[in-house]
Amino acid sequence: MLDTVQVAVSGATFHFDKLYTYLLPPRLCGAVFLGSMVLVPFGRGNKPRMGVVLALGQQEEPGRCKELFDAAPEEARLTGELMELVRFLKEYTFCTWYEAVKAVIPYGAQYRPAATEQGPRLQKQLVRHTEPLYRLAGELPAKPKPTDRQKAAVEALKNGPLPQSQLAELGLSRAVLDNLCAKGVLEKSKTDKVIDLYAHIAPSGETLELTGAQQTVFEGLAAQMDAGKAAAALLYGVTASGKTLVFLKLIERALQKGKTALVLVPEISLTPQMIRRLKECFGNRVAVQHSALNHTERLLQWRMIQQGGADIVVGTRSAVFAPLQNLGLVILDEEQEHTYRSESAPRFDARDVAKRRAASHGALVLFASATPSVESYQAALEGRYTLYKLTQRYASQPLPSVELVDMRGELAAGNPGSISAVLAQHIRETLAGGRQTILLLNRRGYRTVGMCTDCGKAVKCGSCSVPMVYHKPEHKLMCHYCGKTISPVPTGCPECGGKLRYTGFGTQRVEEELAELFPDARVLRMDQDSTGQKNAHERMLARFAAGEYDIMLGTQMVAKGLDFERVTLVGVLGIDSLLFSQGFRAFENVFSLVTQVVGRSGRASEPGHAVIQTVDPASPVLNLAARQDYEAFFAQEIAFRKLCLYPPFCAVCIAAFSGEKDGEALAAAARFGALLGVEAQKTPELPLRILGPAPMNVVLVKDRYRYKLTIKCRNDRAFRALVARTLEAYAAEGLPAKASVTLDFNSDGD
Repeated sequence: MLDTVQVAVSGATFHFDKLYTYLLPPRLCGAVFLGSMVLVPFGRGNKPRMGVVLALGQQEEPGRCKELFDAAPEEARLTGELMELVRFLKEYTFCTWYEAVKAVIPYGAQYRPAATEQGPRLQKQLVRHTEPLYRLAGELPAKPKPTDRQKAAVEALKNGPLPQSQLAELGLSRAVLDNLCAKGVLEKSKTDKVIDLYAHIAPSGETLELTGAQQTVFEGLAAQMDAGKAAAALLYGVTASGKTLVFLKLIERALQKGKTALVLVPEISLTPQMIRRLKECFGNRVAVQHSALNHTERLLQWRMIQQGGADIVVGTRSAVFAPLQNLGLVILDEEQEHTYRSESAPRFDARDVAKRRAASHGALVLFASATPSVESYQAALEGRYTLYKLTQRYASQPLPSVELVDMRGELAAGNPGSISAVLAQHIRETLAGGRQTILLLNRRGYRTVGMCTDCGKAVKCGSCSVPMVYHKPEHKLMCHYCGKTISPVPTGCPECGGKLRYTGFGTQRVEEELAELFPDARVLRMDQDSTGQKNAHERMLARFAAGEYDIMLGTQMVAKGLDFERVTLVGVLGIDSLLFSQGFRAFENVFSLVTQVVGRSGRASEPGHAVIQTVDPASPVLNLAARQDYEAFFAQEIAFRKLCLYPPFCAVCIAAFSGEKDGEALAAAARFGALLGVEAQKTPELPLRILGPAPMNVVLVKDRYRYKLTIKCRNDRAFRALVARTLEAYAAEGLPAKASVTLDFNSDGD
């Protein structure tokens, strides 16, 4: 009998993403396991491709099977839980096997093909970063007389081996240590480097004191966690109610029980504050996983987690795959945020993966927010999640007072700027009092559109059907979809030669306006353009917290989770573009954003105030957000969702089509809808509504035309099987060559 393996290969499209059978060469027998990373010959040219082993088998005859080229070491294989997550992603998101594999392990832990004298072989994506590890091997001889440094080295190693970096901190040089190795006193080996990324954060030593309300919530959650059964809970707490303190006490409890904990935050900008709180409480037991780390940092942190060197992991969406063992607690802070949903394959929702992991570990998953998603709050009301509430701010601080300013009146009064007279006066008073202001504007750049005064057409990107945005410091127009730029900035219309007029305002323009209005104010701008450098978020937030700036102006990254004692004023600019946007979650997004950013104000001893600028001051959504009245908003929103049949009363699957030719992409989308209808007739009991095809909100991106079908369904196994059959029929007609198709259960329409 010949040993064989079933392999999922990289670079596959969904339409030929199946398992391929390969023979094990004698040299690899006993070295390949389920979950092994392997290198295989693929296609007519036997080109080396990466793969992962998903099944083992045997067969009598070689047949037409090819032999594996190579396999990664056993320690690099996917664990049983990671294999389950790969299967979950494949089934639920319609990604390929290898796309799922790349999602669950970081780039540095992956392998790539390399040409060697022995043929194609696997090579690590990153060179292994190691350092010497020293351990005691014998007695220190009496003669020649040992030096003080030699004695100190032996003393330091009495309790176990230490890496060179730790011994260097004790003043012991490599020469001293290697000399002792030559004498047979020490032995030297290699170990992976460990980077303590936030070593500068000292333990605070503070005792965590909970209020009565926090203690009640903690006790309920701790009881659920201690039960050792998979459970889900929702903590709804108004802004500044002290949810983070409850998190810290729960993590402390999990560690006492010998369990590990995973903490997810929605934005990189929020990670520094959460890392600081965790590091102050739990020191070097905390590991970090997020996209701002370089590949080496991320790999070394991942290895530390994998080898049991960390009990707590904090990070953004991708950290949900951190290889923690014995997981007892998963926390998703600001659980309503769209950034928990991946927009590229595999298109997963971290909340679903968190629930999956909690189920396999018998852990508690805790969703927390001042503005929970409509789906989560409904699940809590129905008893699928346990609901806990914190309805008062910590230390009984009042909620901020809020006023809405009608920007139509500002324009009529001769103020065309982005800062209303009302907001300007409040900023003036805040500056005079030595306090700080946060301004939210969800538009980066300087001017938002250049329009011809003759023909009325905007300057659009040549590859995308969107206007280009003027960025003043770089003196260029930029497309925020594909990144294309035009420099120098044109003054004449490319269509008719008429004069261009640049209008609208982004963060760069408002920054300039603030400098004109308040020349002595120190303004910090936080947006995608200003936070591109490594650790920029952490440095900027630390400087703002230290009082080096008076005003922080930024996009959504300044709206959530941040806690600054001196901030007493919040201004919301340009919210109308979101208020009038498409997508069934539009009102939910506006309510959440406004509530969250208003909640950044008045979090310490002084009361807070917020100003919301809008052309629709009577908007029910804005007025409910101003009152921080989530439950009244939820009652309105859930009625709308039920009437129009949107989640949580059904699932919405967006089938998106992208092709080089407009007509072909549209025709392919229509044909997919017809094929889906044919398949649906075979299972008439399956509830299904198909809307479209229709153009995406931005129909042209990177020279490809985009259309969509909106499918209202029940996301269960039967529906996924129906979609899989439709994808096969679509491929059988050769339509993927005309328009690629992607499926997304987490999109709200674009």
